[in-house]
Amino acid sequence: MINSKKLFKILVIIFSLSLLALFWNLSSFASEGQEVAKEVAKEAVSASSTPWWVWPLSLLIVTFILGILAVLGGVGGGVLFVPIVGGFFPFHLDFVRGAGLLVALAGALAAGPGLLKRNLASLRLALPVALIASSAAIVGAMIGLALPTNVVQTLLGATIIFIVIIMASARKSDFPKVPHPDKLSQSLHIMGIYREESLGKDVEWHIHRTPQGLALFIVIGIMAGMFGLGAGWANVPVLNLLMGAPLKISVATSKFLLSITDTSAAWVYLNQGAVLPMIVVPSIVGIMLGSIVGVKILAKAKPKAIKWMVIGLLFFAGIRALLKGLGIWK
Repeated sequence: MINSKKLFKILVIIFSLSLLALFWNLSSFASEGQEVAKEVAKEAVSASSTPWWVWPLSLLIVTFILGILAVLGGVGGGVLFVPIVGGFFPFHLDFVRGAGLLVALAGALAAGPGLLKRNLASLRLALPVALIASSAAIVGAMIGLALPTNVVQTLLGATIIFIVIIMASARKSDFPKVPHPDKLSQSLHIMGIYREESLGKDVEWHIHRTPQGLALFIVIGIMAGMFGLGAGWANVPVLNLLMGAPLKISVATSKFLLSITDTSAAWVYLNQGAVLPMIVVPSIVGIMLGSIVGVKILAKAKPKAIKWMVIGLLFFAGIRALLKGLGIWK
């Protein structure tokens, strides 16, 4: 039987070989898309009288604040990044979505090793979900780039409002009751044990309703790729409330999943030239620095107050994106 360490080594080898193959062919794959991106960027700069350096600097400041709010509000950086930057900055939505995936990916890669080391992120749970969600994310990214911008903007606004409803009404269960694991989860050996420090003991867990959960991850993957949001907002409720994984396992596995699903979708945006360093670099730096500060503030902050502030911010950004897509709010 293959243990978790061997599975992780196999995953790393496969992922590394895939990256080598993609980098080897990147210049030929992305040349046409990069030329289009450069032309769009030149037009945007020439159409604005504002010095070019103002936008990266503003983006760094805004994403720094978003990084703090993301930690305090318990949401992924991509969920805040795409609707807010897409709605209030003069960047094409394709570039914002590409940057949003890389922002979510950076946070997942930073957190992934620690979560695996502490046995909180489960490879046995993550691998089948990642296979489905990452494939769906590629399809979603292709759909998102093929659709007209106003249609994507409208759908993005509707999705953000839906996320707000989920956040406002979602309940959580630290240790869901799973009477019996289903046959699929038993066949895939999706189960585990982790150390629960709050109880001072090891907790054994398994899941149920696996087919329904995997089916939902098709939809989640498509939405993540289409809008560049990351999918932590949807991963955790499905893993925790539907499939019955403990809350800590759900959160940690969801974070680890982003490092796989967002990578798949990000390559599509990169191949099409929808990734601009001027947007991506200050965004990632700002989010990461803000996250570090947010972790320090978290101990003193009032979670409920922050949660509702994030919900209000997302609701406003969602309404703006919806109205902007419908042509009501320019």
